[in-house]
Amino acid sequence: MNEERRPNRLADETSPYLLQHAYNPVDWYPWGEEAFERARREDKPIFLSIGYSTCHWCHVMAHESFEDEEVARLLNENFVCIKVDREERPDVDRTYINIAQAMIGHAGWPLTIFMTPDKVPFFAATYIPKYPSRGRHGMLSLLPLISEMWRTRRDEIERVGEQLKRALATAPSLAGRLPSVEVFDEAFQVYLDTFDSTWGGFGTAPKFPAPHNLMFLLRHWRITGDTRAVQMVEQTLTATRRGGIFDQVGFGFHRYSTDSQWRLPHFEKMLYDQAMHIMAYTEAYQVTGKTEYAKTVAEVVEYLTRDLMSPDGAFYSAEDADSEGREGAFYLWSVEELSDVLSPEELKVVTTAFSLSEDGNFHDEATGRRTGLNLLYWSLPPDRVAWELDMDAGSVLDILESARRKMLERRATRERPLRDEKILTDWNGLVIAALAKAGAAISPEFLQIAERALRAVVESLMSDDGELYHSSARGSLGQVAFLDDYAFLVWGLLELYEATSDPGHLRLARDLHNKMLELFEDRENGGLFFSGDRAEQLLVRDKSAYDGAIPSGNSVAALNSVRLSRLTGDPALEDGCRRIVQAFSASIERSPTAHSMMLCALTYLRGPSHELVIVGDDSDIDEMLRSVRSWFLPHTALVVKTPRNVSAGLEELAPYTSEYPVPSDGHPVAYVCSGQTCSPPVTDVDELRSLLDVRSLV
Repeated sequence: MNEERRPNRLADETSPYLLQHAYNPVDWYPWGEEAFERARREDKPIFLSIGYSTCHWCHVMAHESFEDEEVARLLNENFVCIKVDREERPDVDRTYINIAQAMIGHAGWPLTIFMTPDKVPFFAATYIPKYPSRGRHGMLSLLPLISEMWRTRRDEIERVGEQLKRALATAPSLAGRLPSVEVFDEAFQVYLDTFDSTWGGFGTAPKFPAPHNLMFLLRHWRITGDTRAVQMVEQTLTATRRGGIFDQVGFGFHRYSTDSQWRLPHFEKMLYDQAMHIMAYTEAYQVTGKTEYAKTVAEVVEYLTRDLMSPDGAFYSAEDADSEGREGAFYLWSVEELSDVLSPEELKVVTTAFSLSEDGNFHDEATGRRTGLNLLYWSLPPDRVAWELDMDAGSVLDILESARRKMLERRATRERPLRDEKILTDWNGLVIAALAKAGAAISPEFLQIAERALRAVVESLMSDDGELYHSSARGSLGQVAFLDDYAFLVWGLLELYEATSDPGHLRLARDLHNKMLELFEDRENGGLFFSGDRAEQLLVRDKSAYDGAIPSGNSVAALNSVRLSRLTGDPALEDGCRRIVQAFSASIERSPTAHSMMLCALTYLRGPSHELVIVGDDSDIDEMLRSVRSWFLPHTALVVKTPRNVSAGLEELAPYTSEYPVPSDGHPVAYVCSGQTCSPPVTDVDELRSLLDVRSLV
């Protein structure tokens, strides 16, 4: 079809999502002044469509409407049409997704906004079918109606716009205090009340994993010793790893589960999900010592390096849910195909473990009927599979691994889902943080991958004057960076610093953090804006601490602030954390579980916490460091002083370390401080463990 149509303006863009629409008959514009100037000149409303390349319902709406000549004619005659990639322009997306939420009570993608040439919305919707359905307008009926409103009821449209602008102009005030300590117990109680004790996770279908919620629960256990927090984490992590939300053949996590049992996923794979899962499984491994969590981390890293790594070591954004014109087609199996791929013994074990059948366990979305295709998820735990087949558990796992490799090889011959090859600074920052955390606790190989990704991001997405860009695609840079880009990359640098003790990572973290404050801080009301001082100014300058699919930039920046303060000894940085948290104190107390990563920052800020300086010779310090990095110490700042680190500028970054002499015999000495009180130095790992109050279920 594309060969028969002329390209529109999107053909010159670099975003994979925009390029998907480059041959639509719709006369699309990318977001920019050219489109708004034409709308003003011709006195036409704007039709704004926001989505992303791996969004299933974005594809559905595109096929139904944007590839349709009749819909395109109505759009082209009556509107100026703008298409936005939410991942490329998160500032535009956040502005209008928040407006849609306020206008209609819900929001998502595809997001559809009708607005004036001055960017003021007057109608919002998500997916709109071509034809009217279930009492709702379709594109063919809605577009003429909106056009008629624009011509004959302009005063109503302008009134809606003025009301909206007044509502958006209300800014939150600086609270002046931190949330009460009761907020931690209140959050924990909400998790207890909403926990699914049968299947793990929280609430009912659809279920989103939200690993940062689990990270808060582990910190709550660390402070209180309440093992119910760990039980919720473990049950959830075990269920998601064994469910269909995890790709049992090629590894990696899908976006979310459409059912309560984690079996039927929405099949897209997002880079940020992989990062957050790695963090949660790593911390669970540190707490419990269970190798299955470390194994899951290694599996996700294998997926990342095999399928999402760019040639220079940075990571691509996502993989689509669809292939061969169907959602999930890449991940489904018929028993007939498996019979052709696997040995009889392998087929027997796979069928038992995953409850496969000739009719299939995957149902057609429209009819609800079985399709003859199977999605792989564990229907029985490994020990039960072994019991059912009268085998030992080790043999079952070996056979399953042999079968998995054969299935992976066969699956490689299928049409792959589209891969979005944008490089995003913020999501790469999350992956760097996750790999560094896992590298310190599980395998140094992960550190090498993190270091390479960092080099790629710095070389391609940082300017000579130390400012970041948000994205790159097809060799072209995107917008200047947003808050999340700075906050998440600093997070990655701090994790790398504590995993490697390289002062260069700490120096860059400090410099980027200071640059972030310069560009994004709300000096009147506290907190950090999402867009910087030099970014395009939209209807409202968004500022939020809501921890949704991923943590907010404000939450991560708050955590970074207190960590940097403890690492460098600069109390002003801790005050920065306090100002961020204070700015959102009311909303945190109103809905603590909507701010789980901010609560992680607040647990660090309130304490108890520790500062740990280990001093020794470069060659003799590794054994003590391996022990420390294997422990779950979310509120401990680790600084390592060796002759090499001093030469690399450690004492300039953390002047207090000049007071700690390197022992003449080279044997490592550990200094622990807590609550502005320091303990005598220790050389014994067990003594150090006691001083740090290490808690473990190992």
